[in-house]
Amino acid sequence: MTVEVVKNYINGKWVESKAKETRDVFNPATGELIAKTPMSTKEETLEAIAAAKAAFDRWRATPVFTRVRHLNRIRDAFEENFEELSKTLTMEQGKAIDEARGEYRRTIENLECATSVPSLQMGYNTEDIAAGIDEMVIKQPIGVFFCVAPFNFPGMVPTWFWPFAIGVGNTYIVKPSEQVPLSQVKQFEIIHELGLPRGVLNMVHGGPEAVNTLIESPDTVGMSFVGSSPVGKLLYKKIGEFGKRAQVQGGAKNFLTVMPDADLERTVPALITSFYGCSGQRCLAGGVLLAVGDIYEPLKKAVLDAAKKYSVGNGLEEGVQMGPLASKRGMENVLGYIEAGLKEGAELLLDGRGIDVPGHPEGYYIGPTIFDKVTSKMSIAKEEIFGPVIPIIHVKDLDEAIEIIHANPYGNASSVFTSSGKIARDYQYKVKAGNIGINIGVVAPIATFPFSGMKDSFFGDLHGQGQDAVDFFTENKVVITRWF
Repeated sequence: MTVEVVKNYINGKWVESKAKETRDVFNPATGELIAKTPMSTKEETLEAIAAAKAAFDRWRATPVFTRVRHLNRIRDAFEENFEELSKTLTMEQGKAIDEARGEYRRTIENLECATSVPSLQMGYNTEDIAAGIDEMVIKQPIGVFFCVAPFNFPGMVPTWFWPFAIGVGNTYIVKPSEQVPLSQVKQFEIIHELGLPRGVLNMVHGGPEAVNTLIESPDTVGMSFVGSSPVGKLLYKKIGEFGKRAQVQGGAKNFLTVMPDADLERTVPALITSFYGCSGQRCLAGGVLLAVGDIYEPLKKAVLDAAKKYSVGNGLEEGVQMGPLASKRGMENVLGYIEAGLKEGAELLLDGRGIDVPGHPEGYYIGPTIFDKVTSKMSIAKEEIFGPVIPIIHVKDLDEAIEIIHANPYGNASSVFTSSGKIARDYQYKVKAGNIGINIGVVAPIATFPFSGMKDSFFGDLHGQGQDAVDFFTENKVVITRWF
């Protein structure tokens, strides 16, 4: 069986890479080889940059409402191909089909938000700052931007960036994760038929060589990145040396705090979704469950009972709640953390290792897993596992919970479950995390809000989505006028 090597998309054309090195792409539910990703060369990456640069002046001069009409057509086409897009995503990434549908609903919302560019890009002006002198700010596009996308949300994450970038008049290059290229290939196949001017939106597959070329080229002006903090920090430092803009979303260890007055009936489903949704492979997933005071025993029992009922299987099968891990390497990494938890003295209440998924013996499956007797010093409580594992820590009060949260270097998200307005207010005021949930398990900002992050979870100033994205992809030109 011949397996396709996916193509780059440069200057409105599909281009076969001449790279000798490729990366295998597997269906994580079955272990089947489904595609190969080329590790595009420096020369091929430079071709994409040249195409985007050549298109920039023409595109920035295109009236904003014309640019927005292109975004509207893309949005409508994604809606028309919704199921096919969702199934492609599940096939290469593994998440349950309903989760893939949810990801594409968010993708479409990002496009819808970006169509608000005519109002989001408005500058401002003041008359008579001095006698007969007026001043205004014009928000202008800058040039060629690019993103380095992750494997866990291959359909959605690039749309935190490129719709806003091209909406305000820049041109763009998407560098998908080499592990999951097919979602972006499917999107670009749809976009190719819609008449977007050549060079405005390009795609280059590859690894470090492609990324380094994008960063080092004098013809790119900024990068958006989503991935691990160690890699993100390195790229942030490197692109800063070239004087370019960057927004870098890193890793996470999100603490979910349950107070004694929490409504358990409603809290537990939110916790389960947070820890086990997308097999725990999202930067907003629950990382540690902090049980405060005497809620500990009833909470532990309720979570254990709910986890035992959670269905695991091939994500393309309707009704499956949790699919496989996205890769064999990811599965092995999670298994390593489970072993580490046992060695460090945690008690394994529910063991997801060796789960049997009928018909799929080669899939990368780990079932719901729960650790008790966890301390804040253990690796499973400090490091990002990126898998379906719940470490439970019993704390005496809210102050101890916040102390544990602040001792961790990450600051992506954190939630508290409580019936007390005062506790909720104290939590959102004190906790150092970019996205705070009050009785919310997955704190996912909608498209009009920035996808925030603090500490080692984010490097940069302006985040993806909404007004932050518009400000990141434009620069302010101040004009002061006096007429004689």
